[in-house]
Amino acid sequence: MTAAGQTAGQSRDPLHGVTLETILKELVSRIGWTAMGKAVEIRCFTHDPNIKSSLTFLRRTPWARAKVEELYLRQKAVSCEKH
Repeated sequence: MTAAGQTAGQSRDPLHGVTLETILKELVSRIGWTAMGKAVEIRCFTHDPNIKSSLTFLRRTPWARAKVEELYLRQKAVSCEKH
């Protein structure tokens, strides 16, 4: 164990092991496409949104993916505070 309480080889990245598809599905379930489109203004969230087209866009667009990951982490934090 390290000083931080993690065994060697464990990642400190909160997104480690979480796929982009999982992130999208959880966000859609929690806040919906409309709120996602307001939080991250990208067309694939505001015009005929679906998981497949969003995945394609986000995999090719690093700045948008980073914003979606940031939104996901904020939503996780809010969710943890409520419990």
